[in-house]
Amino acid sequence: MENNSLSWKIGGEAGYGIMTTGFIFAKACSRAGLHVFDHAEYPSLIRGGHNTYQVRAEVEEVFSHVKHVDLLVALNKETIDRHKEELAPGGGIIYDGGKTPLSEEGLGREDVKLNSIPLLRLAEESGGRRIMINSVALGASVAFINFDFEMLSSVIRDVYRGKAKETIEFNIKAARLGYNYVKSKGMEEDFGRRLPKVGGKKRMLLTGNEATGLGAIKAGCKFYVAYPMTPASSILHLMAAQERNFSLVVKHPEDEIASINMAIGAGFAGVRAMTATSGGGFSLMTEALGLAAMTETPVVIVVCQRPGPSTGLATRTEQGDLKFVLHASHGDFPRFVIAPGDVEDCFYKTIEAFNLAERYQCPVILILDKFLSESHKTAEKFDVSGVKTDRGLLFSDEELERIEEFKRYEFTETGISPRAIPSQRGGIFTATGNEHDETGYLSEDKTVRTKMMDKRFRKFEQAEREIPEPKLFGPKEVEVTIIGWGSTKGPIREAMKLLDRDGIKANFLQIIYISPFPKNTVSEIFETSKRIVIVENNKTAQLASLIKEKTGKEIEHKILKYDGRQFFPTDIYQRVKEVL
Repeated sequence: MENNSLSWKIGGEAGYGIMTTGFIFAKACSRAGLHVFDHAEYPSLIRGGHNTYQVRAEVEEVFSHVKHVDLLVALNKETIDRHKEELAPGGGIIYDGGKTPLSEEGLGREDVKLNSIPLLRLAEESGGRRIMINSVALGASVAFINFDFEMLSSVIRDVYRGKAKETIEFNIKAARLGYNYVKSKGMEEDFGRRLPKVGGKKRMLLTGNEATGLGAIKAGCKFYVAYPMTPASSILHLMAAQERNFSLVVKHPEDEIASINMAIGAGFAGVRAMTATSGGGFSLMTEALGLAAMTETPVVIVVCQRPGPSTGLATRTEQGDLKFVLHASHGDFPRFVIAPGDVEDCFYKTIEAFNLAERYQCPVILILDKFLSESHKTAEKFDVSGVKTDRGLLFSDEELERIEEFKRYEFTETGISPRAIPSQRGGIFTATGNEHDETGYLSEDKTVRTKMMDKRFRKFEQAEREIPEPKLFGPKEVEVTIIGWGSTKGPIREAMKLLDRDGIKANFLQIIYISPFPKNTVSEIFETSKRIVIVENNKTAQLASLIKEKTGKEIEHKILKYDGRQFFPTDIYQRVKEVL
């Protein structure tokens, strides 16, 4: 019997409440004191298609999902056909034998327990609708792992809060019928996993997008504007829901072009502003990105990657836009590119993004992906005691009064010019997308052009000295160093655990700040590491290419995945062992 460790998956046709059911299960595990990581997969269809939601829950901290499934809840036969090979030996399937006849011979697995439960009949007996088979299955699931039913029912009440009382009670009754059916038959006795309550400190359960939205609010963002696009849309949902609580203005405009221009306008007016989209939407934003650079206007842009080109795989994941965001828009200009790796990074780095945007008066791009944007992870309560707001060089009214002539784009040693916001007396200036002189007036003078270009890039020379160095996880003396960025962080950290069990010492260099690039630290890794492996969720090893460009170092061993799915820890573990 193994306790406090479970990989649970529910699958079925869209419309069966797969996402809600999965989230309730994940939240119940989190409320019981367990560490949770979950992720959902769904096709890019308006209606129908196969949906899954997988939850991993353990007593120790988990950083990612795993490949195997201990308990599979199949609301249709397609779920069994698609996922039976993922079941771990000794695992189980919950299904409705009245709808889906199934035998060991038909399944082709003798090491899996078949648990037929009359999901549809029990849903109808609950007094609810047929769709409540998901709640019956939920109750049956918690019975198999000997989970606290009252905790499950409390989560159901919370998640369905806002719905009719009758709906909530029908769902709880359906879950209770599923729970009682399993217990009355003693079906749980052969299942080798249990999830008793752990208790202790409460944790949050949130996605990368939710952490990004919370970070923006904490940073003082007062204007959020976005056109919905998977997988960035949930940031818009969160910000809109908090609009009144935090005195935000949240705008859903006609397209992404309007989104970024509105955000730039707000930043120009002195308001902390953010927009978010995916690669396709960012394609539309790129001309305006240059406007923010030329006018030196602070703006934060979140790019939640999904596989392209074009519409690509609209609901899948990939890290294919790194080079795009580094070079987007025409002309040379500095921009920050920051790649958070988990929900904690998303929160704190979003706050930092706003500070950098105003300190250096340039665009800052946060680059996430679907796996990070939409997966839930338990996290300790964010520590905001050290959070500071840096609005950069903003002239006060008194300072402006003492200035004979305000030069918005004044040539300075750092390249950063003091800023004034509209309505400040004495702070009038011209802003244009054209090249301009120190006052903002259009200029095509070759000397002015050269000096203004040097000024804008001089800011980045200072930024290179100030940004945090990449984070190294694990000891310095190891057999292999793994380099990664973004959402590969979790699977890499899990792979390190597996390597450690085999006596293989590995460390992980997480590169969060990609522009400016930390070339000195990365170069040092090449001098001290025996072997280097890079892990990227794209076809062309985009970070490896950037490392070669910035350091001259070639990474021989590349672990790449570009099928629209995220890495499993075992993918990385096995490939690293091959390298060794």
